[in-house]
Amino acid sequence: MMSEYWNKRYVDSDYAYGEEPNVFFAEQLNSLKAGTIILPCDGEGRNGVFAAKSGWNVYAFDSSEKGKTKAMKLAEKSGVEINYIIEDAVSVSYANDSADVVALIYAHLPPDVRKPLHQQSVAWLKPGGRLILEAFNPTQLHNSSGGPKDIGMLYTEKMLREDFKGLRIEFAELLQTSLNEGKYHEGKADIIRFAGVKI
Repeated sequence: MMSEYWNKRYVDSDYAYGEEPNVFFAEQLNSLKAGTIILPCDGEGRNGVFAAKSGWNVYAFDSSEKGKTKAMKLAEKSGVEINYIIEDAVSVSYANDSADVVALIYAHLPPDVRKPLHQQSVAWLKPGGRLILEAFNPTQLHNSSGGPKDIGMLYTEKMLREDFKGLRIEFAELLQTSLNEGKYHEGKADIIRFAGVKI
């Protein structure tokens, strides 16, 4: 069970991926007017809490109880509230056309789960809403800075363009960067950054 895997990862008092938001996510959010955001697979809450601090109405989910506990602790420490539920990516449900942003930050899933979630993410967006994604691409297998070791759970530009057909794609960029996001995302990394707007 993936929830067991993540509960083990999040058991320590330290935040596995740090307390600061993902850099790309923060840059994207800072360029937008605050509204409602959905954050799938939000783990220990670093991105959800940042969004709440920036004035966003945050809806987040993850399968890890330990992740939620730490996310709520981080929110309390930051003086904000987030709507965080324990739910599986297969069965989670939000209203269609309800979000201004859906952000998938290192939400790596097997293909049979990934594609339906990505399609649901488009449905959740209001017309004109934005999807933001950062994830590892297949070249990441050669690095030691984190990510799945199953190539089927790493994301290509072609894959994302197919998954997010319902969006006007603003960019889909493969790049090499240096991560400094806690002890599990540290060092040289091969990633993909993607942004699109619901037509």
